[in-house]
Amino acid sequence: MIQRLHPLLASLRLPARRQVTAPRSLSGARRVLLQPELRIFFPLREPDGTKRVRITSRRKRPGGRGVGGGGQKEGTMMELRIQLIPTGEIILSPGKNGENYCHGCKVVASDGVRAMMESALTARDRVGVQDFVLLENFTSEAAFIENLRKRFKENLIYTYIGSVLVSVNPYKDLEIYNKNHMQRYRGVNFYEVSPHIYAVGDNSYRSMRTERKDQCILISGESGAGKTEASKKILQYYAVTCPASEQVQTVKDRLLQSNPVLEAFGNAKTLRNDNSSRFGKYMDIQFDFKGAPVGGHIINYLLEKSRVVHQNHGERNFHIFYQLIEGGEEDLLRGLGLERNPQQYQYLVKGNCPKVSSINDRTDWKTVRKALTVIGFDEDEVEELLNIIASVLHLGNVQYGGEDGVACITSDTQIKYLARLLGVNGTVLTEALTHKKIIAKGEELMSPLNLEQASSARDALSKAVYGRTFTWLVNKINASLTYTDDSCKHYSVIGLLDIYGFEVFQHNSFEQFCINYCNEKLQQLFIELTLKSEQEEYEAEGITWEPVQYFNNKIICDLVEEKFKGIISILDEECLRPGDASDLTFLEKLEDTVGGHPHFVTHKLADTKTRKVMSREEFRLLHYAGEVNYNVNGFLDKNNDLLFRNLKEVMCMSENKILNQCFNREELSDKKRPETAATQFKASLAKLMEILMSKEPSYVRCMKPNDSKQAGRFDEVLIRHQVKYLGLMENLRVRRAGFAYRRRYELFLQRYKSLCPDTWPSWQGKASDGVATLVKHLGYKPEEYKLGRSKIFIRFPKTLFATEEGLETRKHGLATKLQAGWRGYRQKSKYQKLRSSAVAVQAWWRGILARRRARRRRQAADTIRRFVKGFIHRHRERCPENEYFLDYVRYSFLMNLRRNLPKNVLDKSWPTPPAALSEASELLRKLCMQNMVWSYCKKINSEWKHQMEQKMVASELFKDKKDNYPQSVSKLFVNTRLNGEDINPKVVQALGSEKMKYAVPVTKYDRKGYKARPRQLLLTANSAVIVEEAKLKQRIEYATLRGVSVSSLSDGLFVLHVPGGDNKQKGDVVLQSDHVIETLTKIAICSDKINNININQGSITFTSGQGKEGTIDFTPGSELLVAKAKNGHLSVTAPRLNSR
Repeated sequence: MIQRLHPLLASLRLPARRQVTAPRSLSGARRVLLQPELRIFFPLREPDGTKRVRITSRRKRPGGRGVGGGGQKEGTMMELRIQLIPTGEIILSPGKNGENYCHGCKVVASDGVRAMMESALTARDRVGVQDFVLLENFTSEAAFIENLRKRFKENLIYTYIGSVLVSVNPYKDLEIYNKNHMQRYRGVNFYEVSPHIYAVGDNSYRSMRTERKDQCILISGESGAGKTEASKKILQYYAVTCPASEQVQTVKDRLLQSNPVLEAFGNAKTLRNDNSSRFGKYMDIQFDFKGAPVGGHIINYLLEKSRVVHQNHGERNFHIFYQLIEGGEEDLLRGLGLERNPQQYQYLVKGNCPKVSSINDRTDWKTVRKALTVIGFDEDEVEELLNIIASVLHLGNVQYGGEDGVACITSDTQIKYLARLLGVNGTVLTEALTHKKIIAKGEELMSPLNLEQASSARDALSKAVYGRTFTWLVNKINASLTYTDDSCKHYSVIGLLDIYGFEVFQHNSFEQFCINYCNEKLQQLFIELTLKSEQEEYEAEGITWEPVQYFNNKIICDLVEEKFKGIISILDEECLRPGDASDLTFLEKLEDTVGGHPHFVTHKLADTKTRKVMSREEFRLLHYAGEVNYNVNGFLDKNNDLLFRNLKEVMCMSENKILNQCFNREELSDKKRPETAATQFKASLAKLMEILMSKEPSYVRCMKPNDSKQAGRFDEVLIRHQVKYLGLMENLRVRRAGFAYRRRYELFLQRYKSLCPDTWPSWQGKASDGVATLVKHLGYKPEEYKLGRSKIFIRFPKTLFATEEGLETRKHGLATKLQAGWRGYRQKSKYQKLRSSAVAVQAWWRGILARRRARRRRQAADTIRRFVKGFIHRHRERCPENEYFLDYVRYSFLMNLRRNLPKNVLDKSWPTPPAALSEASELLRKLCMQNMVWSYCKKINSEWKHQMEQKMVASELFKDKKDNYPQSVSKLFVNTRLNGEDINPKVVQALGSEKMKYAVPVTKYDRKGYKARPRQLLLTANSAVIVEEAKLKQRIEYATLRGVSVSSLSDGLFVLHVPGGDNKQKGDVVLQSDHVIETLTKIAICSDKINNININQGSITFTSGQGKEGTIDFTPGSELLVAKAKNGHLSVTAPRLNSR
């Protein structure tokens, strides 16, 4: 089912609810026999970023009559969750247990199997295509760039051209380099996953393991295109995914930690790149037969030593100087004589760029110090290395003065620091910096230097010290990476070439000339290995295809390196020529020798338009990457790279062990003139080309989207320029016209012969015939392959992948047979030993178990016998026959009591005790009740206690006497039924200091006419006060209160009886309250007249004014009704809530 979803899910960009029908047949290694018709609907995106796809399939039952027959169909509904990951590939979202599955179907992807929704060979990317070979208009440069732009806008920075990886620098961090992504690309065929730098690294690694042939990865592109980062990502990938042991882990750590050290000493900020490599680096990673990295070796090329003494505006010196000043501890800087201010040093101020926002020098310093320790530097070596770095800064601060053209050093401070840091004599160093030793006719003469010569000598010493120290540093790292295991001298190698990219600055000098020459050689290698060799190989094998025209830059390489006629030869000749040779005479000689070359222009040879933009001191080369103007000033000095003899002698006498290794005393006795810098670089490039030609190459072509290092900005003009000089269009045309895979017959047959019964286990005839038999058995179509004279050519990678999958399946089958035989023998032997041991152990153990069972049975029989005998004699006095039974009965009662104790004081349950424990049971029940009461009382607070006391009074007064009492039990009594704003302030003022204990709204019935009037009843400590709005209508002292009468019904009427002879009172007061139980309880407590609360049935007689009496008649009814009756009585009808 998952395989059939591949072509369908490519339509995820369709509108919601759009319906798609799957094709009727699909090819592939895993062909599905029952091919249902699928209908897929694409609803909205889920909140977690996944998409839910609903799939309806109609499949014939197994009893149908075949495809297109009339078998009955049944419908199924499935749900598939997919996730779009940052690399652009689409994977199944994991289920609850981490598996990938379709909801509602039985298809589950096993662990480690990626259910890829598309691949570079079968479908388009979500944005653009992930392999340029799939471009419909593959000859259009505009279509090529547009595809790059689409993917770049979606953060898809990697794209293939066949096996070549094109990488666009995003200038921001992407979440595609974690361990999960590394595992996704580990051991997977190159085209089965989306393009990534990890795929290139893994492909080279697997090719090295399976074919036992050394590999190399060539990373090329302009400065700032991301070459250094690409090489670091490949190293990190190998460090995580390769097999590891304790020794191997050490090598991995050193390989990774060599990067920050080399970047600190060899990288610098330029106008194009904040971390530009100012040297070339080729690293060999050595792997043992297990595929584990066991060693490495680094070759460096042409360190830009001139940067030590001079930087263009907006650029910086090497990182290590700023890291030391910003991150070094105070004690360290004090010992080195340095200040924490880069502006104090002449070698650091010329670029006027001490700080860079994207660089944290302090953090990088900590990283470098840690890396030096991991690589194996001891404290003495680190100290001597930092002494050299500090001495370079002090050399830059050496100032000259003097008269009559003779230079002298104006300050001894820097000399003292230099003498201590370099371990040399200060006087000898001072003389060497101001004089030159000349040997004439066997005599040594000291010639004083003028100011310009002395400054040049100082700068030459600085460059020589730093350059040789860098070479020593690389050798030290190589020593720590050396493979020392003598038991296995053969190892495989993967090379990583990270070398400076093509550079075009406003001012281009000797360094840019060498760098661009190197890039010309690499481009020539790329052309030979990927374009020219491709065509020649096809022609040699007799494969017909359309030739591809390409630009061969050999003409430019010859212009630079041709013997006797090339620019380097002319430069060396001018350096060695006696007389007044200068940079301008070198330029003149170039004009005379190569002036007619189509790729060489000077101001003298140029047309009028070109002369306006060229200086008279410049020459122009038309590189494959574009035109570059080189200023000849300094060419001869930088090419000679000479250091005065007396300065070499001083350095050879240094007590610094590193400098002792860098400056060999044999140089002093060697009379042969050293090779020039350009010649050395030319020779090292030739060796590099030999190394690369001896290995199987993989290519990473890095591009930068803009010159301003802005994320998300795509400069089409700049991209078009890079596409052109990288030869990407030519490479694409070759890939589309040719075959993606080719192998010699012998190798192909050896690898895949197990897939065909006729070629397995061995083929006796010609290898070509065996391959023909094999591909026929595998079902290759004629358009998928061609048979050459010595090789088979396969056009489509998917054809190879299907073969690889078959091989993997076959391997498992063969391995299973071998494993089954060995495991059977081993398990049989093991079983026989275990069986004999198990028989002895089982016999012994069965005896123990049998004895234990017999003992338990005897004990059980004795217990039952004693219990039965005790039951028979249970009514007798305690005796030996019944003591066990009686003890058991008592024990059972106590355990039952323990499990069924009353839960609270209201729980009256208690287990029935046996006769012998009746007295004890009663005592225990009382103790239990006392304990629960004590625990309950201990837990209640004072407020609740007061509430309970009031409830007790209410219970005593009204329980079983008044109908509405039960309804008041569950309601808490409150301190007042009136808020503060309900009581008029004048009433509060009239009460004075009397504290109000309770307030409640009531209804007062007049003595005449029984008219209802709203009032407020306030209870103080001494009296009950009846209030009408702001007036105190009546005050009843508790001492004069004769009693309170209330009916037994559910009404709220009550009568306060006052003395008849009291002139202040107008008679008894008839009131009605909605909270009658609470109100009367409060009155009883405040007046301390609990016994004076009278509950009457039928009627209540009260005294009105002037000795007259009134009567209230109470009758039960359906609802509460208060009215004056015809007999003049107050009639109250109240419902009966409870029957007493």
